Amino acid sequence: MNQHEPRLPGTRGPLSAAVIAHLTGTGPLPRPCDADTADPYGDDLQLALYVCYELHYRGFAGVDPGHEWDPELLRVRAALERRFLSALRADTPGHDSLDEALGALLVEPVEGSGVTHHLRDEGELWQLREYAAQRSLYHLKEADPHAWVLPRLWGRAKAAMAAVEFDEFGGGRAERVHARLFADLMTDLGLETAYGRYLDAGGAEMLAVVNLMSLFGLHRELRGALVGHFADVEITSSPGSRRLAEAMRRTGAGPAAEFFYDEHVEADAVHEQVVRHDVIGGLLDEEPGLSADIAFGIDATEYLEDRLARRLLTDWRAGRSALRVPLDPTMSHTS
Repeated sequence: MNQHEPRLPGTRGPLSAAVIAHLTGTGPLPRPCDADTADPYGDDLQLALYVCYELHYRGFAGVDPGHEWDPELLRVRAALERRFLSALRADTPGHDSLDEALGALLVEPVEGSGVTHHLRDEGELWQLREYAAQRSLYHLKEADPHAWVLPRLWGRAKAAMAAVEFDEFGGGRAERVHARLFADLMTDLGLETAYGRYLDAGGAEMLAVVNLMSLFGLHRELRGALVGHFADVEITSSPGSRRLAEAMRRTGAGPAAEFFYDEHVEADAVHEQVVRHDVIGGLLDEEPGLSADIAFGIDATEYLEDRLARRLLTDWRAGRSALRVPLDPTMSHTS
């Protein structure tokens, strides 16, 4: 078994059960039309879509790599994507222009009430551990979904995007790859660092956030939306990372936990300027018609992040776990 291939997750409904059964040779795929009535943001559809996408990353232990381009599975994936994307287009509150969408990201509320504000001001160590476990579904492959857009760009946009990605991948140093730094953070928090380890624990809201990146990245027609998503991530990362670094220090999470977010405070403050002026600016110089798609990428990202934040804060403020499978408290480094 390849140690870098995660295990297949448990099922969460008929769609995900049928997709996983197909991958293991124990049952048929769902019909594409079955996606039409599924909750577009629910556990079942989001897990089925996540599993389909993961075949383009590291795959799964015991699953034939040839399934990555299985025509019937791709037909099902397309139906899942249509359901998800149609819901996003219908439900996402949109700005009237790209300038307005970008402007909204640049405004930091005086009295913020989001997840990073909560974790900085009153979050407990168990909540930081849950937050890291959820985010590991992305951060252990940080920047990989965004790399899909590179062949779809050219000129100034491509060069600038590649420069930011180079930083995300450690600037040529394996120990500085951001996914490696996040694994070090997880170690400080007493979490297991295996890729995909917390997939069963992650809620539908987190799966949707990660799936959005793959959806945008794997479709050339959505390249503008991917750039918008990437801009959202880079613009909001620095202030959010500063709050999370303070939360790690306040709770005594550990030096690697602090370092991961300190690194993002500095790096993403620079990346924000590069993305806004060179990636977006360069793309619009070449393809001005993509302005609305870039704005949609920003707005859809904010919409899904807000759904995730509501889920986390509702559960935490009620004193309960926000994970589908609570963490083992004995693994905490403070135990």
